Amino acid sequence: MVRRSIEKAAVLVEALPYIQSFKGKVVVVKFGGSLMDNEQYVNSILRDVVFMHSVGMKPVIVHGGGCHISDAMRAAGLTPRFVEGYRVTDAETIKVVEHILVEEVNAMLQRKVREFNVIPEGHSGRDFGIVQVKKYEPLVSDKPGAAAVAVDIGYVGSVERIDAGPILAILDNDRLPVIASLGRGPDSATYNVNADETAGETAVALQAEKLVFLTDVGGLLRNTRDEDSLISTLRVSEAEKLLEDKAADGGMIPKLRACINAVRRGVHKTHIIDGRLTHSLLLEIFTDKGVGTQLVP
Repeated sequence: MVRRSIEKAAVLVEALPYIQSFKGKVVVVKFGGSLMDNEQYVNSILRDVVFMHSVGMKPVIVHGGGCHISDAMRAAGLTPRFVEGYRVTDAETIKVVEHILVEEVNAMLQRKVREFNVIPEGHSGRDFGIVQVKKYEPLVSDKPGAAAVAVDIGYVGSVERIDAGPILAILDNDRLPVIASLGRGPDSATYNVNADETAGETAVALQAEKLVFLTDVGGLLRNTRDEDSLISTLRVSEAEKLLEDKAADGGMIPKLRACINAVRRGVHKTHIIDGRLTHSLLLEIFTDKGVGTQLVP
């Protein structure tokens, strides 16, 4: 019993310089996708975020909806379609997206944060013009060698500007911001926005100490088939080379791009870690070795 108590104390001592260093600093945490489908993962992640808040850090949660949106679309008789990884979002679909992200996912996250005795404040990114976007039209080629043309995929936006003011006001009130990845377009309509992009741009606007992406893999792998090939530290130039060589694939690509963009524009460090691992956030931020991939200048 005494030995276990000493081991616990040693962990706290290891964490102390990190707690002191990051006190008062902003950390943007993005999660969504498959992690949202598991209540145990959600509870574990939020417990870590609340711990960060309780020791004086200023965490900001940015989230998407992923599978929840697709399930709700099917239930409403709509067929999910994607172009270049972006959800085709017509007038009916954006209503479903907004409902799921705000009324269900965001509300659920706020409810669970309250259970840990911290006051959250949840918003859609379009509230107060926090996330301002322009219409995004991916360039698509219909056959090899053909010129790519812009395709209209509906109410899908790319971030033009993040207004940090409303988020900073929430932090100044000692509340935990929970932001759903939606944006306000130039026509004042609601637009669906890639949550990785929103998180990255939010971290830049807040000049965050850290930007953390929670995923369902251990981090960035040199070989996607080998979990032992984890890259623990990566420089921006190396990350850009991985993208050029197409060594990153699937959902890792927008995360890596957001990490590179954030570090180049002032965020001190970015991290890609496994949200399924208990206390992965705390292990990455408050221990010497960490558990995922950190990207540095």
